[in-house]
Amino acid sequence: MKLIVAVDRNWGIGYGDQLLVSIPNDHKNFRELTTGKVVVLGRKTLATFPQGKPLKYRTNVIFSTDPKYEVDEETIVVHSLEEFLEKAKKFDDNDIYVIGGGSIYKLLLPYCNEAVVTKLDHAYRADTYFPNLDEDPAWQVVSESEEMTYFDIPYRFVTYKRA
Repeated sequence: MKLIVAVDRNWGIGYGDQLLVSIPNDHKNFRELTTGKVVVLGRKTLATFPQGKPLKYRTNVIFSTDPKYEVDEETIVVHSLEEFLEKAKKFDDNDIYVIGGGSIYKLLLPYCNEAVVTKLDHAYRADTYFPNLDEDPAWQVVSESEEMTYFDIPYRFVTYKRA
């Protein structure tokens, strides 16, 4: 399983249930990597999407603790880690992308073997953080893009693999 996340200099990922910044090239990279794949996210993250609708051209798996929560007939809703792991067996592990939010990343990070991280060279005000993979000996950088800039924000795409 893989995950995809954008982090600031302090590994912040969000503030007030919103992303820290919206960078068109980051969204393009996200679309290219996840289209046709399985995306795994929490109910609160889904609520931040346009009209609160699942992402098109992907299989959406939504975590919710509410046993009555439903989205639509194409969306898979799971209520526990065990239920998710059972449903995930139907898919190729390399086609599953964890996309947030904070609690879903924390829950599923131990099951991921690759992380695609957009690293923003800027510190934002954040209230949600992702574990710092640079300080975790279980993870190593396997590729890194050239630095790009969006207005005055330098960023790069960094891929980590579990060592």
